[in-house]
Amino acid sequence: MNPESNTGKPDHDHGFAPPFLPHWMQERWAALTVVAAGVALMVGFLGERFFGLPASVALGFYVLSYLAGGYDVARAALPALFRGKFDIDLLMIAAAAGAALLGEWAEGAFLLFLFSLGHAGEHYAMDRARNAVGALGKLMPRTAFMKRGDRLEEVPVEQLAVDEVVVVKPGERVPVDGVITAGESSIDQSAITGESVPVNRKSGDEVFAGTVNQDNALDVRMTRLARDNTLARVMQLVAEAQEQKSPTQRFTETFARRFVPAVLVGTLIVIVLLPLVFGWTWSASFYRGMLLLVAVSPCALAIGTPAAVLAGIAQAARRGVLIKGGIHLENLGRLNTVALDKTGTLTTGHFTVTQVIGFEGVPDEEVLRVAAAVEEQSSHPLAAAIVRTARERGIAFPSATEIENLAGKGIRARVGGAEVLIGAMRAFAGDSAAGKGQPLATTVAGLEGEGQTTVIIRRAGNFIGVIALADEPRALAREVMQRLRAQGIDRLVMLTGDNRSTAHRVAEQIGITDVRAELLPGNKLTVVHALEQDGGVIAMIGDGVNDAPALAAATVGVAMGAGGTAVALETADVVLMGDDLGKLPFAIGLSRASARIIRQNLVIALGVIGLLLTASGFGVIPLSVAVVLHEGSTIVVVLNSLRLLAWHEPTIRPDA
Repeated sequence: MNPESNTGKPDHDHGFAPPFLPHWMQERWAALTVVAAGVALMVGFLGERFFGLPASVALGFYVLSYLAGGYDVARAALPALFRGKFDIDLLMIAAAAGAALLGEWAEGAFLLFLFSLGHAGEHYAMDRARNAVGALGKLMPRTAFMKRGDRLEEVPVEQLAVDEVVVVKPGERVPVDGVITAGESSIDQSAITGESVPVNRKSGDEVFAGTVNQDNALDVRMTRLARDNTLARVMQLVAEAQEQKSPTQRFTETFARRFVPAVLVGTLIVIVLLPLVFGWTWSASFYRGMLLLVAVSPCALAIGTPAAVLAGIAQAARRGVLIKGGIHLENLGRLNTVALDKTGTLTTGHFTVTQVIGFEGVPDEEVLRVAAAVEEQSSHPLAAAIVRTARERGIAFPSATEIENLAGKGIRARVGGAEVLIGAMRAFAGDSAAGKGQPLATTVAGLEGEGQTTVIIRRAGNFIGVIALADEPRALAREVMQRLRAQGIDRLVMLTGDNRSTAHRVAEQIGITDVRAELLPGNKLTVVHALEQDGGVIAMIGDGVNDAPALAAATVGVAMGAGGTAVALETADVVLMGDDLGKLPFAIGLSRASARIIRQNLVIALGVIGLLLTASGFGVIPLSVAVVLHEGSTIVVVLNSLRLLAWHEPTIRPDA
């Protein structure tokens, strides 16, 4: 059976159903042809042997079985042959035709019946894997209640524009990606993030299309068009992932493509060689050739790997882990090194301002006002904490202008006509006032010695203050590190742009001993390259923004999804959709389970080929037994792959 999508085979829905048939027959075409082939075969075989059915009538039923069982196979194989493409379907057609020439109509019909049954099973398995993710599309509401003044109007979601406000009633699915402008409620986000527990959302929080509003009505301002929302992008990325083949899958498909012509040539050699060299009859050698043809056809080998990869990607998506292709699924299981960003990955990323210290008589409120004016334009967690604190204290601040981000250092802007630079100590390298022994350096050293993160504010060339912030590790971080070690991950490395004191404080809390601190984004990339050169098969875990270079360079880049942000979805190879670090061990475990099943499928497929090749060589099995074992192995590897859809390893959850 050919797993490729470009062989001329139809989509998995209708097969090659003739278009003039009723829709219900097209929907069930694969099943109907299998049943017809089986019934015709059974009537012909049993009628001829037990009920005195004339041979000519029995032959008519065998022909019907041939037509029903071979229709889809021939429709796929023959056009491919005319394009110079030899596939496994062609082998089965050749074997069935050879059986007919030998007068073994029953065995040929049996071969096509089982092969068509295997095709139907393959489509069923692939459908189940695809539907495991495709069912997400059914979660998308088709209409939304849009606010028009004081009334609500139900409109198709495709007609909504960005910034329009919709009302989401309790118990209904959120129809759009947007931000809550009024109301507070619990939202079931399991469809997007895999979270089993609803989360509370209030005004200013983001919500996603397809999630369920549980408690109270919400006003939601739309931030993305329907075609661009998170759910649509997840489905698109999963569909693309299913087309990206793993190295093992590419190898087996290449092997199958080259093996098929070799089998056909070998069969011809057997048919011609045995009569000429050993004096066999042409009918005997032809029968042995057909036996060889069935024995070595690599159907199970061709389908075993893609079925397992597809099922693994589907199961990961159902659990809130987006894996963007078979190669990444395979690489996850090979990891021996994991590098993790600190802020927002190992920690919550929800900083709290702990101290505001003004210099040279500058009031604390003025320091916070200037900092908030600049940081309002930044998406960094430190900036959000500063702006939030200023608002909570009722401090009004102007809008900054001429904003310039300094990668890994800070941000420069103008506030009230004065140039303001905000950042870590390294942003002020060379400034004498920031030198060792100066009040600024002493203050910063003291705060960072306590494990706090510092933000320095300089206005018009003068340092006006320091803001200290603290960020706590995620509740699951320590348990996740323990699980990763239990999975055989040899090295766990923290990479952070934060100061060494803060980095080591967090590292001690979560159980990481290898800490690389005070890194710029480019430095993280250098560390990742160094770890890879040291023999590491490395995963980089980050937030998908300032970690982008390191994510791209690692063997596997894993982004904390922030509920499916656009940057995270586009940057990494794997996305933890719910910002749930506990899903990382699950993803690695699933990858290793997929690898085990792929190996099992290869052993089954090659083992059956070897057994049949040996048995057919000595002529100890009839064609019918070879057919049963051959097609049976194909069905076994498909069913074995489907086990991944039920694979479950509990993700780590904090104690209640």
